[in-house]
Amino acid sequence: MTDSYAEQVEAGTAALKARFADGFPKTALILGSGLGPLADRMEQAIDVSYADIPGFPIPTVAGHHGRLRIGTLSGHTIACMQGRLHAYEGHPAQAIAVPIRILRRMGVERLILTNASGGLKPHLPAGTLMLIEDHINFSGRNPLVGPNDESIGPRFPDMSHAYDPDLCAKFRAASERAAVKLEQGIYIYVLGPTFETPAEIRAFAAMGADAVGMSTVPECIAAVHCGMTVAALSLVTNLAAGLSTVPLTHHETLAEAEKAYVRVERLMLEFFAAL
Repeated sequence: MTDSYAEQVEAGTAALKARFADGFPKTALILGSGLGPLADRMEQAIDVSYADIPGFPIPTVAGHHGRLRIGTLSGHTIACMQGRLHAYEGHPAQAIAVPIRILRRMGVERLILTNASGGLKPHLPAGTLMLIEDHINFSGRNPLVGPNDESIGPRFPDMSHAYDPDLCAKFRAASERAAVKLEQGIYIYVLGPTFETPAEIRAFAAMGADAVGMSTVPECIAAVHCGMTVAALSLVTNLAAGLSTVPLTHHETLAEAEKAYVRVERLMLEFFAAL
């Protein structure tokens, strides 16, 4: 981590400690495209704009609000990032790690990630909820590139269990209690911002991927590196190019997320109630 990013982590941590001197949640949640309304269900909430936290660049994508909300969800205290950063917005991969490292410095131990994705298999149509069991980083970028700070994590972190088996089991149990069907599969991360070509989709499916998206993996890598446990839920909002019968748009992503939101909320509330 370069000095500039280390300084952002220090400054961001100091800003949050000044606001939350009495303690900070052990669980963090990052909400993906169209899933921001889940933060509105939080109780006893305190909001902090990303603009007031050094190291938290402002998102530029529709559906990402750009605020950190501290409160309770199903009685469990969480720090919710309502909006995330994407490399395709122009952020270096290392910058995406900064908010994760700030949360870790604040005492966060587990990170729950959500995203919107494209389904690569006909049995994963729009509206499918998929628990990510593993990922493929096809972006050519990694947030750990550059000098390593051994006080944060090892130079070569093991990613064998990037998505914590215990947290994944809790998600599966929550889906049964909530009566919400939950698929599981492999997520492949691409840089974007273009949607993939049909040839790329065929290649990704042949590689073993089940869904494709433009987020989540950098945060997962950064979180594992600094000692957090991670789980991730992907909402399939469309069949990918070559499978879809209509042109792909971000408007469709948001519209499908809105349709599926009730099931996402039911699953997440059950998950946090038992966490």
